[in-house]
Order: sequence, then structure tokens, then C-alpha cells
Amino acid sequence: MKSLVIVESPAKAKTISKILGKDFTVKASVGHVKDLPVKEMGIDIEKDFTPSYMVIPGKEAVIRELKKAAKEADTVYLAPDPDREGEAIAWHIAEEIKGKAKKVYRVTFNEITKTAVREAIKHPGEIDVMKVDAQQARRVLDRLVGYELSPLLWRKVRRGLSAGRVQSVAVRLIVDREREIGAFVQEEYWSINAEFEGSNKPAFWAKLSKYRGEKAEIKNADSAGAAAAEIRGSRFALSRIEKKKKKRNPAPPFTTSTLQQEASRKLRFTAKKTMMVAQQLYEGIELGEEGAVGLITYMRTDSLRIAAEAQQAAREYIGTTYGKEYVPEKPPVYKSKASAQEAHEAVRPTYLSNGPETVRHYLNKDQLALYRLIWNRFIASQMAPAELEQTTFEISCDTENCKGGAVFRASGSVVKFQGFMALYTESTDEVIDEGEAILPHLKEGEGLTLLNLQPRQHFTQPPPRYTEATLVKALEEKGIGRPSTYAAILSTIQDRKYVHKAEGKFSPTELGTVVNDFLVDRFRELMDVSFTANMEEDLDHIEDGKKKWVKIVKDFYRPFHEKLSEAAAVKGKVKPEDIATEETCENCGKPMVIRWGRHGRFMACTGFPDCKTTKPLEGEGQAKEPETTEEKCPKCGSPMVVRSGRFGKFIACSQYPTCKTTKAVSTGIKCPVDGGDVVERRSKRGKFWGCSNYPKCTFVSWYKPVPEPCPKCGAVFLAEKWDKAGNVTHICLNKECGHKAEVRKEEPAAG
Repeated sequence: MKSLVIVESPAKAKTISKILGKDFTVKASVGHVKDLPVKEMGIDIEKDFTPSYMVIPGKEAVIRELKKAAKEADTVYLAPDPDREGEAIAWHIAEEIKGKAKKVYRVTFNEITKTAVREAIKHPGEIDVMKVDAQQARRVLDRLVGYELSPLLWRKVRRGLSAGRVQSVAVRLIVDREREIGAFVQEEYWSINAEFEGSNKPAFWAKLSKYRGEKAEIKNADSAGAAAAEIRGSRFALSRIEKKKKKRNPAPPFTTSTLQQEASRKLRFTAKKTMMVAQQLYEGIELGEEGAVGLITYMRTDSLRIAAEAQQAAREYIGTTYGKEYVPEKPPVYKSKASAQEAHEAVRPTYLSNGPETVRHYLNKDQLALYRLIWNRFIASQMAPAELEQTTFEISCDTENCKGGAVFRASGSVVKFQGFMALYTESTDEVIDEGEAILPHLKEGEGLTLLNLQPRQHFTQPPPRYTEATLVKALEEKGIGRPSTYAAILSTIQDRKYVHKAEGKFSPTELGTVVNDFLVDRFRELMDVSFTANMEEDLDHIEDGKKKWVKIVKDFYRPFHEKLSEAAAVKGKVKPEDIATEETCENCGKPMVIRWGRHGRFMACTGFPDCKTTKPLEGEGQAKEPETTEEKCPKCGSPMVVRSGRFGKFIACSQYPTCKTTKAVSTGIKCPVDGGDVVERRSKRGKFWGCSNYPKCTFVSWYKPVPEPCPKCGAVFLAEKWDKAGNVTHICLNKECGHKAEVRKEEPAAG
């Protein structure tokens, strides 16, 4: 008889089936097979919070298939993911196939490779009941909060709302940050930057650090002007040169949190997208004749541990690829936080023979980008530190001409040995302005010429709004949630319309603020960050066997239920106050106010309910008037207008939908192939420019056209290419010409 292996994903089943061969049957449960009922709480509070699990609707056929396969197998191996959710899936499957199989084992592996899977099958274990209890405790707590608190929000705020034990605290972080920004008082300050030249070039910029013997703190324009006037007529000398050698250590390999943060910064991936793509890489990618291969280790982890074999393979790869000097004397050891599950490893590639360039033809764009990020981070984490030499110039003015003296400082770093920086450097969320510059070779004490002096006005800045990266970082630092929940938290608070994201930054909606303030007022402990973090620790202690799940739930529920009863007894609804206006009702003459409703703000008569006059608030829910053009529709003669669609702006007849004439927006430049109009278009890859006569003419440019002929070959136009530094180059679109000319280079910031 064949052995049966049950996993939760069809993709994972496919990969494992190829590894184990014909003696094994591999089936997928397609996620959870049982859960709490949808239309009722499903928890018996009087009987120690006993949950009533039922087969998830639609999973009946899956369970019948698993039971049949288990009956035909001699041994069953339950192999869902190695975390609490995976343990719960294994437990529920075991309950369903009980009595159908002779032997049922639990197997786990951190990576889906031949070695790991076969080793797990050789040494099977039992279902970890304590891990199941921890998952069950979280599920029960979340169900209690959701099912008892959400109806209260329906009565007190509006119908259709829901609350979550962890998500509500995440919303609070965003609301609190928005209030910090609103309360921030901006203060003016000035800096003075000077450009100097010595006996050797290049010239360099330095920043005023001391003025009249004290730290330079210039508050206004008058003080800045006076200081600049005093400094401008002085003589300067390089009074001190300080050189320091520093070592910069590589960042550790990825955990779930740092992977989501770095993918957000470098790839602009949402946390949800990062985990979806990582799951694909973990479960297996078809690599031609080699078949399906898991390319990375398990991606839900907070451990920084690396297997000794993986470290040794990385050291050999680094020595071969970069040289022996890039291999550290000892393999680096990174310390995980106290609550980390050390049974897992950090996120890393499974086989170093499958480099990004080797497998790129088998991956889509997103898979390749994330795999390359994981690969580079892991290899860099095992490389030698970078060695830098930091040089600091201290420039002083002649005290005879400069009253009290002025001291400028300039810093520059020279990389003496790249180390891990040859491959990878970590991104940051903060804007770092260290005044780093390329400094010339000068001698201490030599005179300097002042070339330029620039006083600059600045204002203190409020704390920034959270991005996906900084919010995940804050959740991890404050102990809210765990690796498997970060992506779900971010998705849920957006789906519920409690926050919205604009330009990559979170801000609370009015609904989110109202719900948050109500919950903070009535359920202060539930909304407390430290309370939520302590609850996460309690769940960890359940998994460790140090605490019992029923007691944890009971200790939480009693005070929570009392607060719930108190809040329900308070009469009236919670909503923002009306905003008075100078407008009067056109029907009854009473004042109009701005009220808050289910779909946002609107204008309403204060005579309600006798007068029910309402109208939309200007700019709220109203479509903008389309921009008119001088063109006439070739079909009906009506004016053509500029509209916006999913692929950008286009020109359409103003009589739509009666007349559906449309055309692309022209750039005013003629196509170099057939003389048609060059128009702007959009695709999944982004913005591009093409001929209006498509598909007859297939001319395409991914760079913005410039209405200038090529100075070398006279082609119809050039294209404008920008790089990340903001430099602009004109390139000729005639492939036989190849003309390139840099037309603008960004000037380095002073100081």
C-alpha cells in the first residue's frame, strides 16, 4: 500500500509528489477544512469556551477524498506548514480521517527540498497539542471580540461595522500618529553652508557647526543674514583633519517582518503581495526538466537562525564568486528576539545552485524580484563587514575678522573594502542627511578659499505618517501580532475603510477615527498597545506549555464582557459633530450644516426631520467636470473633452454614451516611422509612447519624446531618459545612430 501525505496547498502537493515518487500519494486540503460556524458564535462560554468546529462549506468533497485516500493508505503523514495554523489544519484533518488509517503522523519541514522532505518522512512526530491550543486560543479570542463588539458598533456608530482584537490597535497607532501631526507646531531654523576650495580639487561643501563659540542655532532670517555677512569677509583655514576607520556589519537575513519592510521599500510591494509571492517561491516553481523546486525556506518566521550546512554553502559560494577576503573568519551569528521560534530558520534560498540569473526564465517579474532580494540579503549576511575610512574636515575662520569665530564641518567616507556592500545594502525609512561628500586631499592648517555661502531656511517636520514598512516595523517592535498576521492586519484595516493609503502612506478615515475614539473611550484596556502585546506573549506561553488556554481566555473575557454591558447601556449614537455653514435651506430657510453619514460628509437642513433637504458636499462624491478641448467630434460635431480611464487620459466625445468616439492624447510630435501622431498610452508595464496608427504602425518608445531632431543623424525626435539620481539624458531612437547626450545633471545639495 502507498503512504499518504496531506498538505494544504495544491502547489506544495505537486512539488512534494515529485520529491517522494511513486510510493507516496500526495493530497491537498486546500487550506483549513474546519472552522467556527459563519452565522453564529460557535463558542460555548458556559462550558470553558468550548469551540464548535464544523466542516467549512464547500469542503465536503475534499474531506471525502481525504478519507478515501487514508483508507487505502498504510500510513498517513500530515504535512501542513510548520506554524500554529498548519498545526490546527493537521489536527482537524486527523479528526476527520480518524479510524480510516492505521498510522497517522505529523511531519514538518522548513524547506521543500529533497533532503528536508525525505528526512521529515524518516523521522515523523505527533501533532503538537500545545501549538493547537495556542491557535485555538487566538481564534476564540478573536471570535469573542468580533461577535460581541461588532453588534455594539452597529448600534452605536452605524450598521455593517466590525472590530478586531489586533486590527483595532493597529488603527489606533495610525489615528494617534495623525493627531501628533495635527498638533505639531512648526518651528523655523536656518543653516549656513559654505563651498570651499583648497590646494587640490574638487571644491567641497561644509556646514556651519559652531558660531561664536557655541553650537550654531540660527532661528530666523535676520540672524542668518547677519552671520553670513560677518563670515563672508573672513579668511579660512583647515584647522583639523580627523580620520577614523569604521566597520559596517551586514544586515541579518530576512524574517517575515524585515522581508515585508524591505520589499515595501525596494520593490513597492504590499505586505499581502510579498507574502503571496513568497508562498509561491516556498511551495515550488517548475524549473524545466528538474521539475518543481521550493526556492526559499518557510517565509513566516521571526528567527534569525541559519542551518550550519546553509552557512557553509554560502561561504563556499562567496569565496568562489567574490574572493577569499570576502569570507569572514567565522560564520556570523545573529541573535533572534526572545520570543522567536528557533525551530524555524530565517528566510533564505534553499539551493545556492539556483541563483536568480539561473532560474530567471522560470519566474515571473514579481517572483524574480522578490527571489533576488532574498538571495542578495542572505548571501550578504554571510559576507565580511565593509571597511570604511571616514574623514572629517574642520574649517575655522580668522578670529580677527570673524567676531567670536565660526567653525564649519564637512564629512566624507571612503570605502576601503566593500565586503557585503559589493552585493547589498539595506534600505532605511528615514531620510539621512549626513553631509557626506567627496573630500579632496588637503593638509591640516592650509588656507582655503570661500567660493560660495548659502544661508538656507528650514522648518522642523512632524513625525511622518506610517507606510507599510514602518507600520509593520512598529507592530513588531510593540509586540502586536506575529509573523503570520502582519499582512492580514494591513489588509483588514484598509478593507474595512478605517484607513486609506495615499502615496504609500496611511491616514485614518473619518469612520476609522470615530470607531477608534469610541473603542478607546469604552474599552481602554482592549485598545492598549501593551495589553495586546502581553496577550501575544500569553499565546506564546500556551504554545510553550507554561499556561493553559482556557484560563487565558477566561481572564480576558470577564472584564471585557462587563465593559461591553456598560457601553451597551449608554444611550445614543456616536458620530462627529455637525459643522455649521453660512448656507440656508432653499426649501425652509433654516441653516444648513455639514453632517456625517454612511457615505461621508453631506449638507443637511437643521430642520430635520420636518425638512429633509440634503445635497452632496462640494467635492464629495461628485465627478469633476471634464476638461474641454478645441477639437470637434468627427462623427457628431460635439466638443471633444479630456477624460481619465484605467490606462490614463484620453480624448472623448462630450455626448458619451450617445456618441462613443475616442482618441488618444497627442504629444504634438510626429511618428518617425509613418508620420502619424505620437500619443501617450499606458499598459501593465507603465506609461509608454506609441503611434496613433497602431496596429498598422508598431512604433513604441518607453522614454518621453522630446520635440528636437537628433544633432547627429537628424532623426525626427529624441527621447528623454531619467535615472534615479534625477539626471537627464537625450537618446536618439534611431538604433543605427546611437546618439546619447547628458543634458542635465542634478547639482549636489550644499552641505
